[in-house]
Amino acid sequence: MSTKLSLDGLLIFDQPFARVPYENYRKVFRTAQKNIERELGTIQTAANDLAKNAQSQDPQEAIKSLEGIISRVEGLKRKLSDLQATAGSPTLDVMRERCKHLAMIEDIQSSKDSEYARWVDIRLDRWIVDWVLRHGHEQTARHIAQEKGIEELVDIDLFMDIRRIEDALSRHSCTEALAWCSENKNALRKLKSTLEFDLRLQEYIELTRDRRTTDAISYAKKHLIPWQETHLMQIQQASALLAFPATTTCNPYKRLYDPNRWSNLIQTFRLAIFNLNTLPSEPLLHLALYGGLSSLKLPTCYDHDMKNHDCPVCDPWLGKLGEEVPFSHHVNSTIVCRLSGKIMDEDNAPMAFPNGYVYSREALEDMSAQNEGKVKCPRTQEECDISKLKKVFIS
Repeated sequence: MSTKLSLDGLLIFDQPFARVPYENYRKVFRTAQKNIERELGTIQTAANDLAKNAQSQDPQEAIKSLEGIISRVEGLKRKLSDLQATAGSPTLDVMRERCKHLAMIEDIQSSKDSEYARWVDIRLDRWIVDWVLRHGHEQTARHIAQEKGIEELVDIDLFMDIRRIEDALSRHSCTEALAWCSENKNALRKLKSTLEFDLRLQEYIELTRDRRTTDAISYAKKHLIPWQETHLMQIQQASALLAFPATTTCNPYKRLYDPNRWSNLIQTFRLAIFNLNTLPSEPLLHLALYGGLSSLKLPTCYDHDMKNHDCPVCDPWLGKLGEEVPFSHHVNSTIVCRLSGKIMDEDNAPMAFPNGYVYSREALEDMSAQNEGKVKCPRTQEECDISKLKKVFIS
């Protein structure tokens, strides 16, 4: 059996591993860019005015203007240095550490290499932390990351940010989510996400729920009308809410007032931030398990009388995950003994009871040695001499 590593297969789940810190650094760059453009625009205007009035301006006033320009440049430099120190450098360190971790696998030649075992263990630790974070246990995730020394290889800060915004939405506040949309406006537009419109619509609905009609009309003009090219029908329907109270029984408007819309917003936000960071909607640990379970899943795994205690799919908990994956396709079947869990082949031949049930020779010989040459079928409790069993040949 070949032990050569397949890099494509190993790295299939690691796109978000590299993408998340890249997205963080993109935000740092955008913030720096906005500061530079704003401050340089002001400085350029002041410099042009100073040059234009150089002949007629009092020397003291000119010096004062120059000092103001220098002060602005120094302020910009200080602001950019603080941004780099607080957000830029730490993010670059994370990117560097993750690239180094991914590069390790390129130097490993075989799956039997000790370095490969270490790399796989770290990957499993990352997946476990990802699973814990998705279930809202940030403190546990942080403890695992610190214990394993993988703080820079997991996205605790990202999921804490997600949790913060989702908690705000659970409290029926869109402020934090809208601020996040503003920070990522261009990226959301490329993804064709409707999250910002959905949030604006929900804020409008809450105004109409409280019968703040004037505020609702002003809000719609400012925040909903700009979306009319793509969401005209929804805006028209929402406008009619002004005529319907929250207690209405008219279905189209009753649905708009439904409090469950907040749960839908949470799901929409989570999908948007996952897409932005190329994170899958399910935990990476589940996706990895799906791959393994689909290669083992058989119809017998869901037959209570045919379950094998050594089969992962037959396990009640893993079997629940296995329900969502297709059955495996094997050109050559492998027969496993129900008693011992070992494969039945020419060295451990299958032996059939008179009732037709088949078990491995090794397991039956062990049983007969403990029962004075007698063997018992665990399914039917039928007992007979081991000499009554017949060897089975599978073509």
